[in-house]
Amino acid sequence: MKHFFLSCISLCLCAFCTFSSQAQESYPKIAGYIGLLHPIVSTSAEGTNYNFSNSYVVGMPTGINILKSDHIGFSIECVPFIRSEGSVAKMNNFLFHPGVMFRLKHGVTIVTRAAFETSGRFGFTPVLNKVVKKNKTSNYFVAIPLPVRFGNDHAASWGIGFQFGVGF
Repeated sequence: MKHFFLSCISLCLCAFCTFSSQAQESYPKIAGYIGLLHPIVSTSAEGTNYNFSNSYVVGMPTGINILKSDHIGFSIECVPFIRSEGSVAKMNNFLFHPGVMFRLKHGVTIVTRAAFETSGRFGFTPVLNKVVKKNKTSNYFVAIPLPVRFGNDHAASWGIGFQFGVGF
């Protein structure tokens, strides 16, 4: 499993480096991004968990977007999660997050993602994304992910998070 994820990440980085160095005036276009993801709350029949209460979890999403047109594209996102509790910090989960992007007006994008976690959970994540500052070669964005998860002998759960990052 570890080698599969490393292979996927390597392939995505190679594709990005190859295509990003070329001038892209027409579609398809390839873009990448990095960011920080802060889960805020997750709730299920088992209870409600707030980030920052007993521990702190942060995700570090990295993704590649393949834009088919001004309105639609495909995105592949990989998110390692770091959990800090007491004096111990460790990676406790990895999320593979492919999805379809629907680009709207005014820098708003809705992303519908499938979710596959190494914790054994799976589901989907609708994401509302907004570009807040656009430069010639990059942009800064904020996003609100709404994860819904199933599996691994746990009750279905849903949550909300806050993500910000830079696209290039």
